[in-house]
Amino acid sequence: MTLCGPKASGVVGLLFLHLCYPWDTGCVALSPSSGPLPRPLRLQGPGAATGFLRRLKRSWVWNQFFVLEEYTGNDPLYVGKLHSDVDKGDGNVKYVLSGEGATSIFIIDESTGDIHATKRLDREEQAYYTLRAQALDRETNRPVEPESEFIVKVQDINDNEPKFLDGPYTASVPEMSPLGTSVIQVVATDADDPTYGNSARVVYSILQGQPYFSVEPKTGVIRTALPNMDRETRDEYVLVIQAKDMVGQMGGLSGTTSVTIMLTDVNDNPPRFSHKFYQYTVPESLHVESVVAKIKAVDADLGPNAEMDFRIVDGDGLGTFRISTDQGTQEGVITLQKPLNFEERAIYSLRIEATNRNIDPQFLTLGPFSDTTMVKVAVEDVDEPPVFALHLSEMTVSEAAAVGTIIGTVTAHDPDSANSAIRYSIDRNTDLERYFNIDATTGTISTAKLLDREVNAIHNISIFAMENDPSQIGKGIALVTVTDVNDNAPVFAIEYETFLCESARPGQVIQTVSAVDKDEPLHGHHFFFDLTAQAVDNHNFTLRDNKDNTASILTKRGGFRRQEQSLYRLPILIVDSGSPSLSSTNTLSIRVCRCDPDGVAQSCSAEAYMLPAGLSTGALLAILACIFTLLVLVLLIVTMQRRRKEPLILEEERDVRENIVRYDDEGGGEEDTEAFDMVALRNLNVVQDPMVRRDVTPDLPSLFVSRLAYKTLPDNIIFREFIWDRLKEADVDPSAPPYDSLQTYAFEGSGSLAESLSSLDSLSTDSDQNFDYLSDWGPQFRKLADLYGQFYQFNGH
Repeated sequence: MTLCGPKASGVVGLLFLHLCYPWDTGCVALSPSSGPLPRPLRLQGPGAATGFLRRLKRSWVWNQFFVLEEYTGNDPLYVGKLHSDVDKGDGNVKYVLSGEGATSIFIIDESTGDIHATKRLDREEQAYYTLRAQALDRETNRPVEPESEFIVKVQDINDNEPKFLDGPYTASVPEMSPLGTSVIQVVATDADDPTYGNSARVVYSILQGQPYFSVEPKTGVIRTALPNMDRETRDEYVLVIQAKDMVGQMGGLSGTTSVTIMLTDVNDNPPRFSHKFYQYTVPESLHVESVVAKIKAVDADLGPNAEMDFRIVDGDGLGTFRISTDQGTQEGVITLQKPLNFEERAIYSLRIEATNRNIDPQFLTLGPFSDTTMVKVAVEDVDEPPVFALHLSEMTVSEAAAVGTIIGTVTAHDPDSANSAIRYSIDRNTDLERYFNIDATTGTISTAKLLDREVNAIHNISIFAMENDPSQIGKGIALVTVTDVNDNAPVFAIEYETFLCESARPGQVIQTVSAVDKDEPLHGHHFFFDLTAQAVDNHNFTLRDNKDNTASILTKRGGFRRQEQSLYRLPILIVDSGSPSLSSTNTLSIRVCRCDPDGVAQSCSAEAYMLPAGLSTGALLAILACIFTLLVLVLLIVTMQRRRKEPLILEEERDVRENIVRYDDEGGGEEDTEAFDMVALRNLNVVQDPMVRRDVTPDLPSLFVSRLAYKTLPDNIIFREFIWDRLKEADVDPSAPPYDSLQTYAFEGSGSLAESLSSLDSLSTDSDQNFDYLSDWGPQFRKLADLYGQFYQFNGH
């Protein structure tokens, strides 16, 4: 029987040997690993040819497969021994070790096969090592055995204490919880091998926290150990929990953690008033909705468990006071609901109850969750202003009332026991026109002016009532309504514009009129329409009263012609239904127009018919053309006359000015002469622009506007407007000298039909003047020819 090899075992340190029998075809060294089996060894020699089997004794032998961790000896730790049947002890076999930790952690004696560990091993870092062994012929260095794997396991020792990886812990449990209520579970882990011995078997115990809490030894569940723990007495507990391995036996390692347990609040406390009686004093002048007092009930609970509601359950101030809860402070806020009066009542009593809002039924046995207290409110007397019997007094007066008419009386009294005398006055900010007066002693209101309902129908005046102390003022309102009288005559509702077609037929309605009246009778307006006595007998129009506050205007005849009469004025009498009734005469203007077949007015002007009726359109155009030609001829003659009177030659070096110079003036020297340029004053049509120069092309639009402006003015104010324009130009001229100066204006008005004879001004008219002949006079006139020629083209010729 030959040892062939090891078979893996599940128990560290035990070896199972597999025996090879002579009838085996081969024997292999089995590896503890799950790797592939080596190739089987076959029998060699004479027995192989004859079919007989011979067993070859070749296999590995070793004694140990584990090593103890944390070995601290000075010598290398013996692990085991490798041996082959081939080894005869003569030194021809050499053993070689390879794999994890070979040569660095594990070394082998080449001759004997002894394996040693040279370093300290830690199972928690690496639990086993996989190595490969081989036997070689020392001389040829060839393997005499197949290479085989084996495992060296690191045997565990209790070198790690339990640790609470999730600690320290924080937990909470409601106060008043029953005994044994689960709070939290703590868990400790041990890095030692749980499959070997008791190194990793942990038990829990409580080192700090008794007698309030306990811990289950195996599970680590922490539970309450006392019933009815009160948060208001103590709300926080700190526990120290220990975990010990080796099942808690002597020599085991341990670790600890802390657990902070908070007791959460439950509603187990009722509200309590700190006093059974409260007293407050308030002035009788305190305004409604003002805070009278705040009372507080103490509740040892927190949050919603301490919320409470207040109410007045009894007392003589139920309607005068109200109590509510301040949600922020949980105070009872007492507010005033009605005005106080010391003379009527000086003290009030209130019985107030505070009740928890959120009551937990399981704690009802602890007692009623409410409390009551008494509150007395004393009213303090103050000097009050006068009080009107009626804050709003309504009065009526006719708008026809005479000055001094009494319209009503207001009354006020002193609410204090002194009952001081009252004086009345009107707030004139509410009666700016001073329509009313009031008797200072009696409060009688009368008219001070004539009233007009159509101007102001309602007067809202404020009345002051004062005691001897002027700081005590009461205020009332008198609402005076002015009643209507028939003092306004009716008039047309609008300004009518009536058109009458020339083709109108007799009896045709050409306009419907209505009326308005500023008065407001009780039963509404009713107007009567008729023609005045002067218009009743006219042959053109008649009036029909429609009995609905309107009237229709009808034609009496046809054949109206614009050339005969283009405008008719029809006086209409309107009478109201007042007592006494009022009337007015309103004139309706009727314009005769030419209308299209649909009756729409086309032209209402009569000028087009001033010509003979037989003229055609072509003849009318010819007449207009002749008139236009005559006007052009007249303008041409006027222009030529102006050009003859004014010299055409102006030298550039010559600048003709008329100046008045005051040599005793402290002005601006030579620049002052610009203020006395007389050229611009010689022509009314160019004075609007003080910067016009005769050697520069003038601005035609500005000249034309200037001329129109003065020509449209009446003769009696033209001089005044001219002087005002000159004054405004001097005021706004930025180039004017900053001192007083004398300016002379030569202006003859606009009465002359010839106006200015300036050749420049003549170009503003429609002339056929040609200035090309100036070029023939020589080079000195060429610039003048260009100037006049350009202006002539600009004028549209």
